This record gives sequence, structure tokens and C-alpha cells, in this order.
Amino acid sequence: MSLSEHIDRLTDQVRQALRTVIDPELGYNIVDLGLVYDVRIEAGNQARIAMTTTTRGCPATQYLVEGAYRSAGTVPGVDDVEVDLTYDPPWQPAMASLAAKRHLGIATEADQ
Repeated sequence: MSLSEHIDRLTDQVRQALRTVIDPELGYNIVDLGLVYDVRIEAGNQARIAMTTTTRGCPATQYLVEGAYRSAGTVPGVDDVEVDLTYDPPWQPAMASLAAKRHLGIATEADQ
């Protein structure tokens, strides 16, 4: 397996692991809600995750960041995890997947 394939595989596995982190207020995973902006595998097999929360004052911020850190750390081959919290751009419901929008009851005909 090439280095590029290894990095792609780890990135996909980290993204899958992040799907186990459920936003306690919205009841859906942080990936499909659009809260995970980027997942990268860097030197030393470090997973770097850029994510946000629904609002700056979200009471679940620490829970979500810790959940992302823990879940990414369970992926075999990931030796370190860094979670970067950002509000640029601010989260909007339009960032959610169709499945998440349906779960939240906000899917429109344009989403179909």
C-alpha cells in the first residue's frame, strides 16, 4: 500500500469513528451534522480534526471535542490526535447531510 493510500484509509477510518460521536442536543452524529470541517492525517500518524459546534456558546462543546478526540484515537494506526475548534465559517443547518436534515425535520425539496 502506498503512503497516499495509507493516509486515505486512515482518514476514512477516522471519519467513520467520528460518526460515533452524537450531539446530545440534536441526537445525530457530528459528521453528518456538518460539524466536522476537515480530517487530515499528518506526520507521525497524527489525526488532525477541524470541527465546530452549532453555536459559540454550545453547552456540549467540551463533550463533543473530547468525543472527537477519543473516537479518533481508537483507530488503529493513529498515534496522536489534535482537535482544532473553529467557528470560521459558522455552522449552518445547510451544512448537514440530507439524512441529518431529515432527522432534524429541516429537509426541503431542494435538498432531495
